[in-house]
Parts: sequence; C-alpha cells; structure tokens
Amino acid sequence: MPADSLRDAAFCDVLNRELVCALGCTEPIAVAYAAALASQTLGCEPDHMDVACSGNIIKNVKSVVVPHTGGLRGIPAAAAAGIVAGDAEAQLEVLSGMTEAQSAAISPFLKAVPVEVRHADTPYIFDIQVTVFHGPDSAQVRLVGHHTNVVSVRRGGQVLLEREISEGSGSLTDRSCLTVEGIVAFADCLSTEDVEEVLEQQIRCNMAIAEEGLRHDYGANIGKTLLRGHEEDLSYRMRAYAAAASDARMNGCEMPVVINSGSGNQGITSSVPVIVCARATGRSHEELLRALAVANLVTIHLKTGIGRLSAYCGAVSAGCGAAAGLAYLQGGDYDTVAHTVVNTVAMDSGIICDGAKASCAAKIAAAVDAGLLGLAMYRSGNQFFGGDGIVKKGVENTIANVGRLARLGMAQTDKQIIQLMMES
Repeated sequence: MPADSLRDAAFCDVLNRELVCALGCTEPIAVAYAAALASQTLGCEPDHMDVACSGNIIKNVKSVVVPHTGGLRGIPAAAAAGIVAGDAEAQLEVLSGMTEAQSAAISPFLKAVPVEVRHADTPYIFDIQVTVFHGPDSAQVRLVGHHTNVVSVRRGGQVLLEREISEGSGSLTDRSCLTVEGIVAFADCLSTEDVEEVLEQQIRCNMAIAEEGLRHDYGANIGKTLLRGHEEDLSYRMRAYAAAASDARMNGCEMPVVINSGSGNQGITSSVPVIVCARATGRSHEELLRALAVANLVTIHLKTGIGRLSAYCGAVSAGCGAAAGLAYLQGGDYDTVAHTVVNTVAMDSGIICDGAKASCAAKIAAAVDAGLLGLAMYRSGNQFFGGDGIVKKGVENTIANVGRLARLGMAQTDKQIIQLMMES
C-alpha cells in the first residue's frame, strides 16, 4: 500500500477511535461504567462498595452533575448510577438507557448502601478501582489509562481478566504518525466518505447540545452571556455556542456529545466553532468535513504529548484545534495552520485544569478567543517566533514543548490543585 494510503488509513482510524459518543462528563461516566461492570460481575446489587481513584479522577468528578440523577454530583452519585441503572455494554453511554424509575432509585440507594471513596495510592494519572460487596462475595473492576481501558476484573479470589497496564496506550490507536503537515495533507486529499459517519455524528450531537445550552439555563450561562447583544457577530457566536454546549454538559444535560481525546468539552471545543463558522459563511458540507478533520486531529496531536488528564486545561489544545480547523476552512494552507497553532499555544498555555464544572465553559470561550486571535495575527503578518517563551522554531517542536510543560512541568501544580480541591 502506498505511503499516503497508509497515512490516510491511520488518520481515519484515529478519528474513528477518538470521536465516540458519550453521555455526561467522561470521568464520572467512567466511574459509572466501572461500577456497572463490577455489579454485573458480582451478579447482584451490592450492600456496600469501595471506590479508589487517582487524584485527577477525584478532581474531574467532584463538582460535575451526573446525568439522570436529579442534580447529584460526585463519585458516590456516579457509582450509584452505574449500579442502579448502568448498562456496561454501552461503555461511555452507560447511563443512556436509564428510566425515570431507575433515576428515582439512586438517592434511596445512596442512603442505604455505604460508598467509601478513597484517594488511590497509584502511579497512574487515570486510575479507577471499584469494588462491590454483597455479604462475603465481592467483585472488582479497574480502569487505567483511559475511560474504557479495563485492565482487571475479579470476582472474589478469581481473576477473570488481567491485562498489562500501559497508561498512555491501552486500546488507543498509535498516534505517533500525526504531524500538522501530515494532517493538512490528509485533509487536502481526503475521501470524505471515509469520515462522513463519525463527523456527521459530531455535527449533529455537539450542535444539538449547544443549542440546548442557549435555550435554557445551565450553570453560569456563559454561552448566553456571551451572545447577548452580539447575536450577529460571528466571533461571539463561535465562542458562545461552544461555551453553551459546555454549560449544558457540565450541569446535568441528558444529551450525548461526541468526545475528542476522552473529553466531551474537547470534542465540543474543537468542533462547534468550525461548524458555526461554516454554516454562517456558506461553506459546503465537504469543506466542513475536511476542516473538522483538521480541527479534531490537531487537538488529538496536541493531547498525545499532554496526556489524557493533567493540570493543563484541555480546552486550550481543543481551542487550538478549532483555530486550525477555521484556518483550513477559510482556505489556509499548511503554513497558515502551523502558525495559527504556534500563535495560539503561545498565548494561553497557562490555563489550569481544576476539574470539570461550570467554569469550564468560560475556559472554552477563552481558548476559542485565543485561537481566533492566533489566526488573525498570522493573516495580518504577525507571529510569535522561536525563543519567545515556550515557542521553538517549527510547529512540531513547539507542540513537543507544550507536551513537556503539561506532562512534566505541571505535575506538581496538579498535585496542589487536587489537594486544594479535596480540602474544600
């Protein structure tokens, strides 16, 4: 097979693996999935349970509303929802089939069944261990590395599944093939039929929740606040729609989103501004699909070096991806996309992740704004150069620096954020 065909097949595989549907914030949903699988393995409803999680899981579950729970937040609510109504076969849509009766049963379950939550002693940033008990019987499920990567299933003393733990990979695709130049070349020659199904689902789901966020009150209403008085300004609309989708998602909206790199907020941020712009400027459906391929792949490329979870806000990389997609949508070539990426990460790489919650929508708005400025800078003949802070000559070198900053440099910051959140 020619090299270009191998590249295209690899890039399509990355998109199909990373852009999947999820209902609710993905960390509490991962807890619900592990709990549902543990309960299924036990074979009955538990009479008590233990949930041990890495700090980043605690951080990302603490303040976000779990869908279908009547506004409940946190790890006990997520675990209870998985036990009472979870369909483990549905993975990240584990709660999508919940009935009203099951929803009403979650609060009584939490009152009757003790749920112990512990900060796990683990070297892994993403680690969820759910153990359920019924009398002398027990079952345990462990996820490591990403949201559906089951590495261990046990029932009592019997090992039903044991996989080697490899946090950065698990069942994820190899993304070492990704470069900005390769992504643009892929989009240029892409047969849109190869990505149409997954990208159309992203368009449909992520725009639906954005519109829901603008129709109703969710969280701090960042999207509605941005849009008020600026309804005809495209730059405001792009930011507002992306923020509104997060407003809804972080605050209990029971609509699915198509995620990117394990995150619904990143799936929203990388796609919604591009969709809003394409519709407002009369771009063809094919042009939109090509631009979304760029936006999503640039986001994934940045996140590969950063890691699934960190102290580095994922909206930053997704806002950068959105800007790359917008640059491509508007006729930009590789140089335009590359300089837009560099300009954007030079501006807002200091935004921290302090868990999933209402303020994520505001960070999304800021990240998209930085992306728009990064693109406008290049178009007006301005740019940041190698040696300007963390910027190095060449987009790939700058992306590598961002990954190093987020993964290594901000490790202690992450510990302090988690400690502060656990004290509050």
